[in-house]
Amino acid sequence: MNTLTKPETARLLDRLFTAADREEADPAPWPLDIPYAEATARQRADALAGEYMPISRAGGRLLYALARNGRPETIVEFGTSYAISTLHLAAAVADNGTGHVWTTELSDVKVKAARANLEQAGLAEHVTILPGDAFETLAEVPGPIGLLLLDGWKELCLPVLRLLEDRLAPGALVVADDITFASMADYLAYVRDPAHGYVSVAFPVEDGMEISCRP
Repeated sequence: MNTLTKPETARLLDRLFTAADREEADPAPWPLDIPYAEATARQRADALAGEYMPISRAGGRLLYALARNGRPETIVEFGTSYAISTLHLAAAVADNGTGHVWTTELSDVKVKAARANLEQAGLAEHVTILPGDAFETLAEVPGPIGLLLLDGWKELCLPVLRLLEDRLAPGALVVADDITFASMADYLAYVRDPAHGYVSVAFPVEDGMEISCRP
């Protein structure tokens, strides 16, 4: 048995994924008077504080497998939301018996919810949540980073990668979710260009994941 299959973890993840599925089937209207594309990251974070916006179930299992195989000492996540992806990463760290997850979140509501979910799963000790602007909070994260998950605002994934690139370990994996979104085009062009030093492949889970290795 691994931590993902323990009853308390499995029940929690099932509850979170089920709530996210209901939300996706009946999405709430955009609540602000300005277009989504014109809203700042803070405005979007506050407006969508009740939205789960998770990785897929298959994507979560993929993250767990990658973290178990690589046994990274430092995992960094851009955008925890309600901690669905973070729970998978923390479960891998717990089962590896080594490592730590550092994750970011701009919404105060989601920071509180993520902490509660990690506590409920008994995985909080394996995770540090960094509240606030990721471009400021990620300055605290030590290298070398063995696994980086990019699942925050899509237009910021490339800037966050560039911010952390000099802290990536040799052979580090960089995983980006939702690569079918048009706003990921610049990111994909960057990691798929051999001049930037990555070996990159798209993985066919829901909305797509890009897995890039920095040899």
